[in-house]
Amino acid sequence: MNDAPVSGYEQRNYAETDMDQGNKVQYKHGDGNVVVIIGSGAGGGTLANELAQKGIDVVVLEAGKLHTQGDFSTSEWDAFKMLSWLDTRTTSGTWRVAKDFPNLPAWICKTVGGTTTHWAGASLRIQPHEFKAKTNYGDIQGANLLDWPITRADLDPYYDRAEKKMGVTRTNGLPGLPGNNNFKVMSAGATKVGYKECNTGHMAINSTVRDDRTHCFQRGFCFQGCRMGAKWSTLYTELPRAQATGHMELRSGAHVVKIEHDAHGKATGVVYYDADGRLQRQKARVVAVAGNAIETPRLLFNSESSKFPDGLANGSGQLGRNYMRHTTGSVYGVFNEKVEMFKGTTMAGIIEDEAVFDPKRGFAGGYHMETISLGLPFYAAFLDPGAWGPNFTAALDAYPYTAGMWIVGEDMPRESNRITLNTSVKDQYGLPVPNVHFDDHPNDEAMREHAFKQGSAVYEAAGAKATYIVPPYPSTHNLGTARMSARPEDGVCNAHGQTHEVANLFISDGSQFTTGAAENPTLTIVTLAIRQADYISQQMKQRRV
Repeated sequence: MNDAPVSGYEQRNYAETDMDQGNKVQYKHGDGNVVVIIGSGAGGGTLANELAQKGIDVVVLEAGKLHTQGDFSTSEWDAFKMLSWLDTRTTSGTWRVAKDFPNLPAWICKTVGGTTTHWAGASLRIQPHEFKAKTNYGDIQGANLLDWPITRADLDPYYDRAEKKMGVTRTNGLPGLPGNNNFKVMSAGATKVGYKECNTGHMAINSTVRDDRTHCFQRGFCFQGCRMGAKWSTLYTELPRAQATGHMELRSGAHVVKIEHDAHGKATGVVYYDADGRLQRQKARVVAVAGNAIETPRLLFNSESSKFPDGLANGSGQLGRNYMRHTTGSVYGVFNEKVEMFKGTTMAGIIEDEAVFDPKRGFAGGYHMETISLGLPFYAAFLDPGAWGPNFTAALDAYPYTAGMWIVGEDMPRESNRITLNTSVKDQYGLPVPNVHFDDHPNDEAMREHAFKQGSAVYEAAGAKATYIVPPYPSTHNLGTARMSARPEDGVCNAHGQTHEVANLFISDGSQFTTGAAENPTLTIVTLAIRQADYISQQMKQRRV
């Protein structure tokens, strides 16, 4: 059993309600038959609904508060303060983020719905060759490459289900979204450069009225939450539907600090601080962790015991390692005519031609170029942190005439890129905070330089009179710290996200990615959650968990 159980918890029924006072069921803390899901975003929220629809009792513990669509604001800093995970973190490594944003290594959310309240909506399937990165890329010095224990063919039926659930455009007969000015500039330049695969993308944003939700009104500022509900988010799709079954209870403001286990290594429940700051213990039949690739390993590290001295389910020593965030960066072009990139969807278009395996370019893996539009406050904050003077103010003056794109590429997993506990710094509950260490791999740097050159060429071909190169800033694509592996010694969980060492403990977020691929990860996280729900249901019926 755990050596140092957290003391002082209250054993009581959780009687508070969430989701607009809509909870239809409250489970007892001593009910050991429930599946406890930690986190309510793309992985946790989807898993909760899929299980609840099967009649399985679920308790979702979400550290953040419940906000409604009416709370969303186009004011970037107000939205950032309301939705973001701003608990203390530390950062190390040679990456630019460690210098410019030392307390914000990642931009994720602490709210019901998780980062699905903040994401842009881009929904792309990982390509078949990317599931076999070790086989296809070979031995790359300094990279800890590994083939996924699943293939694209294994996931395709679940990708189909995810795209239907999320209403992804350009699938299932759904039309694409209209192209705004930001896309039209990109498209014009892409055509002149010779790119063939440029379109308004596969987006989990309603292009027509469907799923009891409206179509996109192109109001912009998608990162601040979709007030219209056109963009898919577990906040107003998966979670209310799970709740309506009578088999799911959501507890917001519930910050989990420890997963407990018995003498046999079976997870028995979780300890968490509730919204009133009281310590609680919820028993569980199954525990699924979907806290994002930073908080998930942190929780497992903080759940160490004599049986798991290096962290729960960490016999391989791979927990927290292989942290990936995608190779990113931005390119902006300034034009003579107004672009007003803030109008319309944030990611209004994509160039896919470079998302191929072509080592002749000088690097393995590929990347996408996706339109991005930041409002003026965020544009000023991220363009060149700490800068001032005539060049910087000229860039801000040119904001209405500026078009923007974001680079998203496959970065290399490295054992040294990792999440660890910083025992010198404690959070509001007295626990060590996560330290995020990252160094760019030479492959990442070569890819970024190629992307900067090509992105600049696109804007120059479209008539830009100036271009700006913006290195990476805090990313939402946090992956790989509890990765899938065929062999227990190579990772933390198996092909279903089930940890190798604890049969009733699952990883249900981007932490389970074996490699990062070049695609935005949310669609794959949802896909894996749907598949995982089928597996958990089967395992429960067979009394294996």
